[in-house]
Amino acid sequence: MEQSEITIAGDTPGVEWRLPVLHFRGDTKTAPKVYLQAALHANELPGTAVLHFLCDRLRKAEAEGALAGDVTIVPQANPIGAAQAHFGEMQGRFDLASRTNFNRDFPLVTLAERDALLADLDRETAVKRLKRRLLHMALGAELVLDLHCDDESIQYAYIDEAFWPEAADLASCLSMAAVFLSDGESTAFEEAVGHAFKHRGEGKLAKVPGRLAVTVELRGRRDVHPDTAKADADGLFRFLAGRGVVRASEPHAPAFTGPAVPLDNIDMVRALEPGTVLFHKDIGDTVEAGEMLATIITRPGLDDGLYEMRAERSGLVATRTSDRFVRRGDDLMKIVCKDRIRLDRAPGTLED
Repeated sequence: MEQSEITIAGDTPGVEWRLPVLHFRGDTKTAPKVYLQAALHANELPGTAVLHFLCDRLRKAEAEGALAGDVTIVPQANPIGAAQAHFGEMQGRFDLASRTNFNRDFPLVTLAERDALLADLDRETAVKRLKRRLLHMALGAELVLDLHCDDESIQYAYIDEAFWPEAADLASCLSMAAVFLSDGESTAFEEAVGHAFKHRGEGKLAKVPGRLAVTVELRGRRDVHPDTAKADADGLFRFLAGRGVVRASEPHAPAFTGPAVPLDNIDMVRALEPGTVLFHKDIGDTVEAGEMLATIITRPGLDDGLYEMRAERSGLVATRTSDRFVRRGDDLMKIVCKDRIRLDRAPGTLED
């Protein structure tokens, strides 16, 4: 394993950021190249733990001469966000300087324009330099995984329809409970990579065999445990073996049987009243239309102080908020539905 470091100059005198990058060198030029990163949202740490344990297995494979393809790993992809705290709490998701999501506003370039990402970097802010550096590294690979997590969540992924169903092996190896088929129309990191893969020259490709760009949601923010991290690292290693990156005899993962649905099938359940939320359904539960999802204590101590939130549709509870006080309009849950239920969704991501 080789370790390098990217230095990103800060936007104020005397400040700079250091981004460690780990490189594992394969011995077969035709094997797929891989790029994995975690903690682009700096306060989402399950992926950092997973990559730590994956590196153990990759070092062993490299030492044994079993590594065919190059693997580049950035275990903590956002040192800028990791340093941003507000009243003692790391923010991580939004840049406090620009109020922009760290996983938005990645440049949309063709694969042929990759090197242009590093041109005139001294004219860019530190956050834009970081994003261009990350994207440039990723576009040197064929298989790109961006490891995130949700709030309270099942294991799932956002996968562009251009990579499906070929990516079902990843869903299987990571024991995902669901797959959200995205439209590839945002400026999130994974979709910027997918944009370049689909726009290698002038034309847009509907399918991109042998390439992959995925946002993996590794359960919830508090799901940082040794057992799950090691199990997910084993799952990623099994995926790499199946794709010919590693020469290893890994147990065959069963076929993925979970739901794989377009974003228009995701019911975003939002609080219709403010107050203290009491959940009646947990992540992973299957609900029927009309069932109680939550009650909100809107007027504590009064007879009419409860507001009921019931499911409008049947489906699988994929996520829920960890907050127990909600404002009107706050996201409560994501429910995976069998049929399309959203007709007015703008192209792109489900949330800011």
